[in-house]
Amino acid sequence: MTRKLSYAKALLEATEQCMSADPSVYIMGLGVPDPGGVFGTTVGLQEKFGPKRVQDMPVAENGMTGIAIGSALQGMRPIMTHQRVDFMLLAMEQIVNQAAKWHYMFDGAMNVPLTIRIIVGRGWGQGPQHSQSLQSWFAHIPGLKVIMPFTPYDAKGMLVSAIEDNNPVVVLEHRWLYNIEGEVPEEKYSVPLDSARVARIGKDVTIAALSHMTYEAIRAAELLAARGIEAEVVDIRTLRPLDETTVLESVKKTGRMVAADTDWKMCGFASELVALASEQAFSDLKSAPIRITPPDYPLPTAPALSENYYPGAGEIAAAAMRTMGLEPDDALFEKNASVPHDVPDLSFTGPF
Repeated sequence: MTRKLSYAKALLEATEQCMSADPSVYIMGLGVPDPGGVFGTTVGLQEKFGPKRVQDMPVAENGMTGIAIGSALQGMRPIMTHQRVDFMLLAMEQIVNQAAKWHYMFDGAMNVPLTIRIIVGRGWGQGPQHSQSLQSWFAHIPGLKVIMPFTPYDAKGMLVSAIEDNNPVVVLEHRWLYNIEGEVPEEKYSVPLDSARVARIGKDVTIAALSHMTYEAIRAAELLAARGIEAEVVDIRTLRPLDETTVLESVKKTGRMVAADTDWKMCGFASELVALASEQAFSDLKSAPIRITPPDYPLPTAPALSENYYPGAGEIAAAAMRTMGLEPDDALFEKNASVPHDVPDLSFTGPF
């Protein structure tokens, strides 16, 4: 049976179903047993499964990640959560040098079935140390699978696949997505961790986007449709392994590309998408691809700065028009004055 479910509840349901099905699955992280339950994604789990399988975590990210890796090597399936990607930077050595390497170093004889859930994204004045989107860091590392589900359906299905995978998976969740709703089956199901999704079909220009920028890309496609332009939106979903086939098929069909990401432009994932199109579909391109990303500066806190820092649907649509040799109009950038620019809607509150 399928019904409407929020992104956060979809993640909660995936975790609960995996823990019910497999006693080797446990979860730990800062605030996991709190009443708020990491934006509602872990609420009630400790009451159902007990404190041995649902654990709060001290502010010792590196050490606790080492413990999780050790338990994974012994047959457990840990899920680690990090309230912000900025916090888990202290555990990069364990993730990059340990979790990602064991399967390779021991010729496939050892596995690290570790799922790492990390929250990324902006809002509520969090500033340069609490709002970063560092997905390109993880996608750079052989041995890690890296996913950024956008829809509630994918959030549940891809988290199930991550938990059941025999090696480490980094799940990056943009916090502006937790309240969005979509159709989600009640039963346990999985979504492959190696495929992109065509979110909207079009013929004039490809917009390849990640996570919350897929939402902005779909909005941009609506703006373009009102101007007689049919944009195809490709929701990347899996950064590593990247589904090159789906991206290239779309680019070869449209001959144009806009790559949109919440990460920075320099060495960011949007750059990887543009490199892919340029190297493998150059003869099909009708114009130069364009990257839409935040500027290469630390993320601002002040509203006066952040209002103009983050690109959205208007910037994506304008770039798409430029790939077609058209001049964007000012109406693309009109904003809803009733909603503050640094939150997705009025229900969104801080501090996390």
